Amino acid sequence: MEQNVKYYVVKDKAVPEVLIKVVEAKRLLTADKIMTVKEATDKCGISRSSFYKYKDDIFPFDDSSKGRNITLSIQISDEPGLLSELLAVVAKYHANILTIHQTIPVSGVATISLSIEILKDTGDLSKMVDEIGSLEGIFDIKILARE
Repeated sequence: MEQNVKYYVVKDKAVPEVLIKVVEAKRLLTADKIMTVKEATDKCGISRSSFYKYKDDIFPFDDSSKGRNITLSIQISDEPGLLSELLAVVAKYHANILTIHQTIPVSGVATISLSIEILKDTGDLSKMVDEIGSLEGIFDIKILARE
């Protein structure tokens, strides 16, 4: 019987420490082909059973996104040049913009739906989203979909 699989995108502060350590152990194993699972888990301070239990279910968001599309919803202040700054961040990370839709601003705030293709040379997606969210005049940013 096939189970319905659901995926969630959460910020790292909401992820239990053991899962973060599993991701780190996987990174160590990828970086050092000679390292054993026992060595990687010892270095990260987790048990091998925890590693094997979660290794196929946790991964950094950007690792699985290459060649895929994401859609962001962004609440943005209606200020000249702010959309240009936002798009410059996307360009800086070498992502390809597929669509942009902006609502008419209400009370000085517009909603932008931005669909982005993640390419092979796209930088760290998490950092890109954080950098967009830290721009002056960005009120909220959410990842709506990942295809």
